[in-house]
Amino acid sequence: MSTASGGPSARGPGALLLCRAHPASVGPAARLLHERILLAGAGPEWSVLVPEGGPWRHGAESVDRVLAGWAAALAVSTPWPVLALWWDADRSGCTLASGFRRPVGYEWLADGTPVGEDEAMRTFAARLGLDPVLDMQDLEHLTKPDPGADGHARVRALLAVLTRTGMVLPAGLGPGVPLDRLREVARILPGAEQTEWDRRIAAVHAEPGTSEDGVLGSWFRGTRARVLASAEVGAGLPLTAWGVRRRSAGWIAAGALLTVHGGLGLAYDRLRAFD
Repeated sequence: MSTASGGPSARGPGALLLCRAHPASVGPAARLLHERILLAGAGPEWSVLVPEGGPWRHGAESVDRVLAGWAAALAVSTPWPVLALWWDADRSGCTLASGFRRPVGYEWLADGTPVGEDEAMRTFAARLGLDPVLDMQDLEHLTKPDPGADGHARVRALLAVLTRTGMVLPAGLGPGVPLDRLREVARILPGAEQTEWDRRIAAVHAEPGTSEDGVLGSWFRGTRARVLASAEVGAGLPLTAWGVRRRSAGWIAAGALLTVHGGLGLAYDRLRAFD
């Protein structure tokens, strides 16, 4: 059976968030997660986020639940999909979030035993626009027993499929690597940026109209922007309340992100209407 690099310490929790967008587009949303995150490019159309991991480091919640909440929050507040990858001593897995659709996930035990539903991989392929024949064959293999592949190897195989979409994960970032090492590697990547909550309103101080000039301009101002912002606020408030009841740090962060991001979107659109 294959083993992950890094020795015994590699059995500690690790987590990555992959966004199908350029870091310049991902940064503003990432700042709303209430988490110190390192952001870097992962190919021409992808970004990778390496979180500090406060919620699971302090034992408040498991890494998979936190990552699922963060992925859902980022995907709902933006027009691109988000893939969460995580691993700990017992399991490895992934969660794909895209818009307001229900996130889809899959996981493997440490020895590589699949414990997800086959349908999840088909949904995964469809939402990422993967080849329904060649790519799907490789994804289906990940749902079958394989005594030569442990959980980390399964996630690496998933990442190999994503390289066909232009995703290039920087060397040193990958399944089986403990979180502290992931952050050490990410910190020295070219163009890496540290995002923090106390910088969440930086975009408000930018030159008005800058975001509107790009290809995503309709998402910042106009009817589409107002509809999205209203939906974010409408979804964020009950999601935050649900997270509080469940004592789920990940889902509380997701609800807060949606509420704040939607509120800022409505305020920005109204402000620009007077220009």
